Amino acid sequence: MGEIERIKHLVEHYKKLYQTSDPFELADHLGILYQIGNCKHEGHYMFLKNHRYIFLSNKLENNELRLVMAHELGHALLDKKTSCYFIRNKTLLLSSKIEKRANLFAAFYLITDDMIQEYKGFTIDQFARCTGIDKALIQLRLNT
Repeated sequence: MGEIERIKHLVEHYKKLYQTSDPFELADHLGILYQIGNCKHEGHYMFLKNHRYIFLSNKLENNELRLVMAHELGHALLDKKTSCYFIRNKTLLLSSKIEKRANLFAAFYLITDDMIQEYKGFTIDQFARCTGIDKALIQLRLNT
């Protein structure tokens, strides 16, 4: 099984197991601690003393919070022991292996096959406006 299939399978497993497409609820089920507050970066994942932590900026709007949370969950599940920062206009465009994995996790978690069918024929800009999902993430999901 390739990496993309493995990530897609992991997303499907957790969505089915916990019956949620909310990344915050998934974190609660998995015991991944998170806090929204005054952060230097938009998001940060940290593995410390055998616990997984996600820190999110209180300056993010709801759709941005969901995106950053899903991305950081990708780190928590796929690269458990690696601390990572989310920086808008950089992280979604990075080509490092761990950032690609986290982006793929977020793309599969937030953008379902049903959504792709529903917005078939829409431009990426229209898809983004209708769903509130970042265009770069939509493009990644459509290309995968």
